[in-house]
Amino acid sequence: MDDDDLGFTWQRMKNGEVRVLHRGRLASTLRGRDAIDFLAEAEGADAASLQQTLARVTGNYKRGNERSAAAHPRNKAPR
Repeated sequence: MDDDDLGFTWQRMKNGEVRVLHRGRLASTLRGRDAIDFLAEAEGADAASLQQTLARVTGNYKRGNERSAAAHPRNKAPR
């Protein structure tokens, strides 16, 4: 798997919806203005930026706090 490939694909449906799949499973369905905005953004995007866009619309993306969250007491393994 390429480093830029996060496992997202998408399908444009006849009714105007856009289905976003992550590793073959439905992650999100975009309708109305969200679908139109996504299609406009995806039109000229390269593969890496399209993967980031798909991650963003599904909410499945890194937020930059993973390292500090791992150190939080509630995330520590029980001893």
